[in-house]
Amino acid sequence: MAVFKPFRAVRPLPEYASRVAALPYDVMNSDEAREMVKGNPYSFLHVDKAEVDLPVGTELYSEAVYNKAAENLQKLETDGICKQDKSDCMYIYRQIMDGRSQTGLVGCVSIDDYMNNVIKKHELTRADKEQDRINHVDYCDANTGPIFLTYRDNAAVGDIVKAWQAEHEPVYDFVSDGVAQTVWVIDCPETINKLSSLFAGIDSLYIADGHHRAASAVKVGKKRREQNPGYTGNEEFNFFLAVLFAQSELAIMDYNRVIKDLNGLTQDEFIAKISESFTVESAPELPYKPQEKHTFGMYLGGKWYKLTAKNSTFDASDPIAALDVSILQRNLISPVLGIDDPRTDKRIDFVGGIRGLKELERRAQSDMCLAFSMFPTTVDDLMDIADAGKIMPPKSTWFEPKLLSGLFVHKLK
Repeated sequence: MAVFKPFRAVRPLPEYASRVAALPYDVMNSDEAREMVKGNPYSFLHVDKAEVDLPVGTELYSEAVYNKAAENLQKLETDGICKQDKSDCMYIYRQIMDGRSQTGLVGCVSIDDYMNNVIKKHELTRADKEQDRINHVDYCDANTGPIFLTYRDNAAVGDIVKAWQAEHEPVYDFVSDGVAQTVWVIDCPETINKLSSLFAGIDSLYIADGHHRAASAVKVGKKRREQNPGYTGNEEFNFFLAVLFAQSELAIMDYNRVIKDLNGLTQDEFIAKISESFTVESAPELPYKPQEKHTFGMYLGGKWYKLTAKNSTFDASDPIAALDVSILQRNLISPVLGIDDPRTDKRIDFVGGIRGLKELERRAQSDMCLAFSMFPTTVDDLMDIADAGKIMPPKSTWFEPKLLSGLFVHKLK
């Protein structure tokens, strides 16, 4: 039984929406953010990457950054750029990229559901990244970026969303970086109650993206409970901001690998060694994008190969071991190339599928020497692993388009 409730979003006036909305804080560094906000005082990066308004070299995790974030968030309201809705609402958020659309529901989910594993995770979080977002949420007294959640398809939810879209005009409709962004406000209590009731019948929600933001929001909620021992459970700090997408709305992109060297092997020695675990053949088309699980593209020495994992390389009954990223790591990247921890080893890098296969060729011909193109992890894989209480290997999933920040802010008071 999942809790999904409406809230009073702080959001931009329609005429400012396209200028306020910004990519999430974790897809750029500070220098890139400084460039992106030039000439745009309304960009939400002034909140999510507040160091852009402080001297270059300011410690990113300093109190000054969090104070500036809170100040800039308040300024958006004070200056009349953003305004809080007068009543509790839910919101429909649709994105269209390259002709494919994904439509989700924006509302609040429960920190108790997170703690009780109704909201399921599949990724480990890093303490330093978590602490940064804890401070950000705490100082801003708000969730400034939504958590990307998914759930198994529910026809009744889908019907309500489609009907509302057909019968109402959107409040926002603009294009950002080639992605169409459209938002509808659901302000009818009867429709909101129906949606909340339907989600109460859904067993599990799954974090698709945003594990650090989710963990941070929950820790701030728990801190607020400690500060307010008489809390009822209905206060806003008991909930955090999320966008919920039905499973069929999502497409996970490939998350590809590039490697610095062959670990002292010649090209012939390397191919002979990997042939113990994989069938190696010339790629049927160039560049090679795998078309099914357990197949891989490999770009080496200016040539594309197709690798097929031998049955002996994985246990099909283990959802982690059967993932392509696991098969490649356990049978090639670790034993042959000597890269045991891909999270920390500087000899490996990761390239999101949005960059295309030509980017793999470019990297393999410049700062790296070897590239692997992957078949994308599926949403089913993600759910199976989360249901089993297991953790996915690093860099298993790449979601596009990214959810923009700034269109919805959830205040904790």
